[in-house]
Amino acid sequence: MARIPIAIAGVGNCASSLVQGLAWYARRRDAVGLMHQQIGGYRVSDIQVVAAFDIDRRKVGRPLGQAIFASPNNTQAFCPRVRGGVKVQMGPVLDGVAAHMKHYPAACRFEPAHVRPVEVSQELKRSGAQILVNYMPVGAQKATEFYARACLEAGVALVNCMPVFIASDPAWAKRFARAGLPCIGDDIKAQVGATITHRTLARLMVERGVRLDRTYQLNVGGNTDFLNMLDRSRLASKKISKTQAVQSQLEVPLSPAAIHVGPADYVPFLKDNKVCFLRLEGSGFGGVPMNIELRLSVEDSPNSAGVVVDAIRCARLALDCGLAGPVEAACAWTMKHPPRQMTDADAHHAMEQFIASARAPGR
Repeated sequence: MARIPIAIAGVGNCASSLVQGLAWYARRRDAVGLMHQQIGGYRVSDIQVVAAFDIDRRKVGRPLGQAIFASPNNTQAFCPRVRGGVKVQMGPVLDGVAAHMKHYPAACRFEPAHVRPVEVSQELKRSGAQILVNYMPVGAQKATEFYARACLEAGVALVNCMPVFIASDPAWAKRFARAGLPCIGDDIKAQVGATITHRTLARLMVERGVRLDRTYQLNVGGNTDFLNMLDRSRLASKKISKTQAVQSQLEVPLSPAAIHVGPADYVPFLKDNKVCFLRLEGSGFGGVPMNIELRLSVEDSPNSAGVVVDAIRCARLALDCGLAGPVEAACAWTMKHPPRQMTDADAHHAMEQFIASARAPGR
């Protein structure tokens, strides 16, 4: 039996990297690429996908091990031989597809399957999933809330990797707490990505006595996440999440006119490679100006999967311990928009304390 049975909502690039990673670490005993080899005694290889939901005709009905490599997915295949796994089931479309994407070539857009959606909460129960990992597209408010409700109905914990606010929304947090279910969210923070780098540099300037005057973060990429975000109306929560993640590191937040954080454009040939451009302008000793400019290039989806495996294991540890509602330490360390922002140093300390102190009965 799986020690950590999970379900995945959205079989895109992020899910592909996660599923490949589960297979990759099952064959290896080293900790390369992991922030934690074990959490509460759980290894990455203890995670098993027992249910998966998507809407694309090229994925629905196919074994998960095949669906993760189907178009429009274009992330790196670092573990191309993944066993078949569960069949991907049809979920509700809702707002999971931006209208403008139908104007792009079929290879890089979603094409909904012509089958009836399953009863997700029933399938979660039937599969024995304990945790649902939400990978809905940016701007999919209705779809994310649908899967959050399905978790509550099925008695399943939630790891919300997307910038629709569930764990950080007091009303949703109370619903999970009342149901006796943990949740971790919102909006996954990559291992070494644009947000964590931007936060670190901003905090460095504050701690070294340099006043941050202006800053921007621009990101380009060629995956369907960037294609989806060409519809700027879907970006409201994403911009809030990424901007607050940086502002939270400052003693005095910048005015809206002095900070810009957001995607710049969709560049198809970049595929799942994300290129980030950062600029931080500050005033140092004597008011003398200085600036930092940085270019970061990363494969976007594996970069997030390295954090998701920690969030999943923390959710399982919270279940073991009978914790309910947002798991504050895990949220602060793994997510851009947690219920309570911390510095990364404080979040890391809180995370390690949570891991050390959380023990399941009899363990």
